[in-house]
Amino acid sequence: MIRNTILTLALLLLCAGAAADELLPRPAGLEPNVQFWIRIYTQVDGDGGLIHDAEHLDVVYEELRFPDGLSERGRERKIKRAKEDIRAILKRLASGKRSGLSTEERIVLSRWPRDVSDATLRKASRELRFQLGQADKFRAGLVRAGAWSTHIREVLQENGVPTELAALPHVESSYNPAAYSRIGAAGLWQFTRDTGRRYLRVDHVVDERLDPYKSTEAAARLLRENLRITQEWPLAITAYNHGAGGMRRAAQKLGTRDIDVIVRKYRSRTFGFASRNFYASFLAALEVDRNAARYFGPFQPHAPVEYTLIEMPHYYPIKSVENALGIELSILREHNGSLRPAVWKGSKYIPRGFQLRVPAHLVQEPVPQLLARIPATDQRDTQHIDRYYRVERGDTLSAIARRVRVSESELLALNNLRSRHRIREGQVLILPGGAPVAVHNEPVPEDGIYRVRRGDTISIIARRFDVSESQLVAANDLRNRHRIAVGQRLVIPGAPTPPVAAEPTTAAPVVVAAAAPPAAARASAVPDDSAGAAAVVEIAQAEAPALEDTEADALENIEADALEDAEAGATESTDVAVLDATPPDTSDYAVHANGHVTVQPDETLGHYADWLEIRASQLRRINGMRFEEDLVIGSALRLDFSRVAPEEFERRRLEHHRSLQEEFFDAFVVTGTERHVLRRGDTLWELATRRYRVPVWLLRQYNPDLDLAALPAGVAMVVPVIEPRRG
Repeated sequence: MIRNTILTLALLLLCAGAAADELLPRPAGLEPNVQFWIRIYTQVDGDGGLIHDAEHLDVVYEELRFPDGLSERGRERKIKRAKEDIRAILKRLASGKRSGLSTEERIVLSRWPRDVSDATLRKASRELRFQLGQADKFRAGLVRAGAWSTHIREVLQENGVPTELAALPHVESSYNPAAYSRIGAAGLWQFTRDTGRRYLRVDHVVDERLDPYKSTEAAARLLRENLRITQEWPLAITAYNHGAGGMRRAAQKLGTRDIDVIVRKYRSRTFGFASRNFYASFLAALEVDRNAARYFGPFQPHAPVEYTLIEMPHYYPIKSVENALGIELSILREHNGSLRPAVWKGSKYIPRGFQLRVPAHLVQEPVPQLLARIPATDQRDTQHIDRYYRVERGDTLSAIARRVRVSESELLALNNLRSRHRIREGQVLILPGGAPVAVHNEPVPEDGIYRVRRGDTISIIARRFDVSESQLVAANDLRNRHRIAVGQRLVIPGAPTPPVAAEPTTAAPVVVAAAAPPAAARASAVPDDSAGAAAVVEIAQAEAPALEDTEADALENIEADALEDAEAGATESTDVAVLDATPPDTSDYAVHANGHVTVQPDETLGHYADWLEIRASQLRRINGMRFEEDLVIGSALRLDFSRVAPEEFERRRLEHHRSLQEEFFDAFVVTGTERHVLRRGDTLWELATRRYRVPVWLLRQYNPDLDLAALPAGVAMVVPVIEPRRG
């Protein structure tokens, strides 16, 4: 009986392994790359690294070791000198030199096949790269993984994701739930702010990217969505770094979903070293995770922690909860990393509905009894009101702190700033509750037009120019005072009439007006009058401008493979694998070689004219459009770049869509999807605004291959399910 059971179990394991190999193939063409990453993960620690060829990873020229105590600048100099020496050798060899070689020249030449050409060596001189070792971090990650790996596998399985993807956090963060990358990706799964906000709460009070449990659920959903779009797990995994839209375009361009072919042949400005190597690094991490004892010897993983979840029925000061539970603040903080520093410092309350994780062995009484100990005076119905300060030219954080009478450490904590020296003009800082701040009036621009900046609201702009909100709304015929976009032009009441009457950017979107669900009423605590420059600005959190912390600022101009550093190389485990820095949007926002663009939802001729700084009538003329003719989503539109370069146009266009999506995800979160089988007569307008109440751009992202201009009956459409955000 026992023998039969063992045989059955062995067969099940064999079948599971075969199924995994089929879903997660290990192509022979990628094997050199996989072996390279296995070496990085198991043989070279963070006190050294490899100088190698960026394309042929089996070509490793030298292993560098850094002396103890060597500074970061010293390391960079050592790397630079070694690369310069190797580059000079490659150039000499590329000139045809094959005899009378020095020892160093023979070593470099030996890294290549005997018949290597001069052209290959010449190219290799431009492809030198340094990769920091990660063996010590990987081993530490294996120890940490014990606390969550079982839970992660269960969540992945529940979501139809191969459990082998539990190895992905080794690539992303070395299983460090508090990890931050240089561009602000955070947590075990290294979600960027933009991507994380689709599924999680990410703000200055709670950042669920740092919750290993909730971020795992979000990662499973993202991976499953990637698979739906890319159709193959190797592409879905690579999309975790490069974006589903990018991998979909790669497969379409090459006419294949073979990851080996795509890695070798696909060329794109954003498909750099990190993206090309993401799947290989995952396979390497999976290999090491499966055979950890063979690579690292015996080690003791952390044991999972059994928790008691205490849901907060009110808003509470953290000190009151600490006193009621009788548990040290350091322990609560260790197990609730998603609560931001503002909560621990007392500038914000623990939000209502937040599930506090407490090690079960520390909870000796029923939860209701513990909560009853919190004084009634500490049970709040609302969160601390946010106040804001816009950074001006010449401001420093210390000067701002003195001006608004708070400490620098409070400003750093509340705004999640990584450095007190990294603030910039126009950035909006959140102030601790009760801190006064003056908003200075600005002179009205000569043409009477103000271009909306990131973080602006109607309230802020009205006070800046000493006009009332109602005047500003009326002067610009705004249909929704809460929907203004970065770069949008607003007429300032009382200012001179602008010389060029541009078509309003708030006109109805293409074909069908893009409809966002009605957000909860957003009330400003600032009275609608012209109180003047000395007024204290208090804005209810629902109307708060998007927080521009250091991490969010860093994302603005970073492409999906921005961590590729051809000179200094990656310096952290997360440098190899970070979620794409742009929102997971499959739309095509690029300017094509012929000067055309593809029309996307929430775009009008007025938008294009504004971004190009020309008249809308000029666009109508060059595209042969009648005055009343609508744009069609997915159609090609020819543009005039006589005043604005294509790169600047793309930047403004992306900023517009990023702003729309940030505003939406300020108020809503995607909780799942459902299928809608299209019927004759269905229109995008009806489906988006009346039936499902989601924006057109969001429907487009979940249905990248569907022709939204002509919905074919009988085809299934994927509809995202959304819910208002809590807290």
